[in-house]
Amino acid sequence: MAKPAPPRPAPRLYLATPVVDDPASLLAALPQLLAAADVAAVLLRLAPSDPRTLITRIKAVTAAVQAGGAALLLDGHADLVARGGADGAHLSGLAAMQEWLPQLQPQRIAGVGALETRHDSMIAGEAGADYVLFGEPAEDGTRPSTEAIADRLNWWAELFEPPCVGYAISPDEVGEFAAAGADFVLVGEHIWAEADGAAAALADAEAALKQGFAGTAPAPAQG
Repeated sequence: MAKPAPPRPAPRLYLATPVVDDPASLLAALPQLLAAADVAAVLLRLAPSDPRTLITRIKAVTAAVQAGGAALLLDGHADLVARGGADGAHLSGLAAMQEWLPQLQPQRIAGVGALETRHDSMIAGEAGADYVLFGEPAEDGTRPSTEAIADRLNWWAELFEPPCVGYAISPDEVGEFAAAGADFVLVGEHIWAEADGAAAALADAEAALKQGFAGTAPAPAQG
């Protein structure tokens, strides 16, 4: 008799920062944010600057994020991960993955996005990406529909082992992507734009995540 599949772990949040120039306001907000919800990792988006300045900013934000119990990944800048003490990098596209994944692993995390086709996703998974990201906007701001992203997440979660991440632009998408099988849901813009504050928005996102995941759990057997 076949063993039942192990229960799927509950998904977690992955928080993208605004584009950071002066990190002072972000550093002030991080302790409250990381206490407001269960955040697995933070994706640091950096404004352009010289390498020494960027490393200083990375070190400051990394220390605050790690103190809050989360991992710090850089959006690009894979060459600065080790010098900044970060936990890894998010790489955009297969070319960046092929260049940097062997240099980051196994000590650091290497996640991959900008995967336009299912075939691209499979190449990233087979290469050993620590996660694949679906649903982020293209350079022109366009992105797939919510339904298309959820379908891609569901396909990946059913067939492949590496974690998948859904890029959510609203609380509704957070819940839908959790229900579809995302291991992590990346939130960013709508968190920072919330009038009630980012901590409240992050707590709402966690509630949507849990609700979406609970909706996929099998109903308890009736006695």
